Amino acid sequence: MTDLSSFDTPSYEEFAEGYFLTRRLMEFFRDHYLASPKDGRNHHASPLLAPDLRGLPPALIITAECDPLRDEGEAYAKRLEEAGVPVTCTRYAGMIHPFFTMPAVTPRALEAIEQIALAIRGAQSGNL
Repeated sequence: MTDLSSFDTPSYEEFAEGYFLTRRLMEFFRDHYLASPKDGRNHHASPLLAPDLRGLPPALIITAECDPLRDEGEAYAKRLEEAGVPVTCTRYAGMIHPFFTMPAVTPRALEAIEQIALAIRGAQSGNL
């Protein structure tokens, strides 16, 4: 979640129901996280809305194709890149939001875990 101010993206529309994480569930999370819906416009709650992303550390952003959060994650990656932050953004085709936690169900989860491990190793050795 990088934008709690609005759920108005194509991925929220396309994957609102039937793909594990639903729009209704995301609204529930937001409503229980924020004191008021207007707080979603604060960049501390919605980093996608931050006026300046320069100087942030390198980022690895992984999205699932069939996930309401996909578009905002990828928009955040684009903003980071525009701010000069080293970023790698990977969309895992055909995957749903929690795929990463399902290595027994899909080998794509193992690919994502390996991608994260390599990024951490690179960051630790200064090769990111």
